[in-house]
Amino acid sequence: MLQEITNLKLRRRELERNALIETIRSINNNAPEEALFRLYHLTLRSNMSISKFVLFVKDQTWKVRAWHQSGEQQANYQGAELPESVLAVREPIACAALDLDLPFNDFSYLLPVRHKTEVLAYLFIGRILTDHLDQEELNVSLDYIEALTNIIVVAVENKKLARKQKEQDAINQQLKIAQEVQTLLLPKTLPHTDQISIQASYQPHHNLGGDYYDYIRIDENRFLVCVADVSGKGVPAAILMSNFQAGLRTLARQTDDLKKIVLELNSLIIENSGGENFITAFFFIYDKKNHTATYINAGHNAPLLFRSQTEVHSLQEGTTILGIFKDLPFLTLATLEEMDEFLLFCFTDGFTETSNEDGQEFGEESLITYITRYYHLNQEKLHEKLFSYLNSFRGNNGFADDITLLSCRVSFKENRAKTQQG
Repeated sequence: MLQEITNLKLRRRELERNALIETIRSINNNAPEEALFRLYHLTLRSNMSISKFVLFVKDQTWKVRAWHQSGEQQANYQGAELPESVLAVREPIACAALDLDLPFNDFSYLLPVRHKTEVLAYLFIGRILTDHLDQEELNVSLDYIEALTNIIVVAVENKKLARKQKEQDAINQQLKIAQEVQTLLLPKTLPHTDQISIQASYQPHHNLGGDYYDYIRIDENRFLVCVADVSGKGVPAAILMSNFQAGLRTLARQTDDLKKIVLELNSLIIENSGGENFITAFFFIYDKKNHTATYINAGHNAPLLFRSQTEVHSLQEGTTILGIFKDLPFLTLATLEEMDEFLLFCFTDGFTETSNEDGQEFGEESLITYITRYYHLNQEKLHEKLFSYLNSFRGNNGFADDITLLSCRVSFKENRAKTQQG
C-alpha cells in the first residue's frame, strides 16, 4: 500500500513536470493567448483531483478565460461580477472564509495571481480529492496549480504589454509624421517691413495641435491671412488641417472672392471629415493699393482690429463654423475702408479660455487691456508680453488647448499723406 501511494505521488510529479515543460515551450514558441488558455484548461482538467475551476483574468473588466465544471450543474460564469470580498484577496485563501454567494459559494479555494502589487487573475478551485493525499501533498498540489496559473497569466499579460507597445510605437510614428506635416503647413517666412509686419506665435497643447495660421501673397498689392482651429486633436485633426491648407492655397491662387473660397473650403471639409470634425476660421484680405480690407469670420473667435491704441473693433461678420452645414447660413463678406494704419490681432480660444487656479478664464477683456497697454511695442515683444501675463495668470494650472496668436500691423498713413501732398 505504501509503495502504491509513493508511485502515485511520483506519477503526479511527473505529470506536473511535463505539463510545466509543455507550457513553457508553448510560451517560448509565442503561442497565441487562446492557445495558452486551452493548454491551461486541459492541464487542470487532467488533474483529476480538482472537481471544478474557473479563472477570471483582468482586462478592461474581469473575464473568464478558463473554466470547467462537471456533472449536471454546469454553469457559465461569463458576466458574473466578482464580489468585493474577492477583489480584496491578495493571498491564497479558503473560500469558506469569504462567505460567498452563488455562483461562487461551492468552491473550496481562491488563488490570486499577482504581478508585483497588482492582481492579474483570480482562480477559484473546487473540491480537491484527497484520497491517499496527506496535507503536505495537498499543499504541494495547490502550490503547483498556483505556479502554473502564474506562468500562464503573466505570459499573457506580457503579450498584452508587447502588443500595446507595438500599437503605441505605430501611433508615435504616425504622430511624428503628422508633426512634420503640420510644420510644413505653417508659412516659413512672414513679411516684416516698415509698412507691413506680420508676427505669429504658436504653442500646441500636446505634441500635435489643431491650430493653424497662414500668410498667402496674392499679388504685389494684396495678401491673405488666415487663422483656424480644427475640432479634435491628433492625426485626424492634422490630416484635416492639411487638406484645409492645401485647399486654401489652391483657391487663393484662383480667385480673390472670399465668399467663393469659404464655400469651397466648407464643401472640402464636409467631404473629408464626413461631418465628424469642423473648423473655425478667420479670413482677411488686405489691399495696400486701395487701403481696403475684406474679411469673413467663420465661427472663429472675433479678431481685434485696432485703428489706433484706443479704438478697437471686434471682427465678427461672416458665417458659422465650416464642415457642419452643406449650405452655409447668412454668409456675409465685410469690407473695411481707409485701412491706412491698424493692428489686426487674431487668436484662438486656447489663449482667452486659459483658466487660473480659481477657475477664472483670462478672457477677451484682459487681452484687449494688455494689447492696449503694450500697443507701442513691436509685435514680437507684444506677443512675449502677452504670454508672460498669461503664464502668471494661470499659475500652476495647465493650458487647456492649443494657442495661436497672429498680429498684422500696417502703416501707410505717412506715405499716403506724402502722395496726396505731391
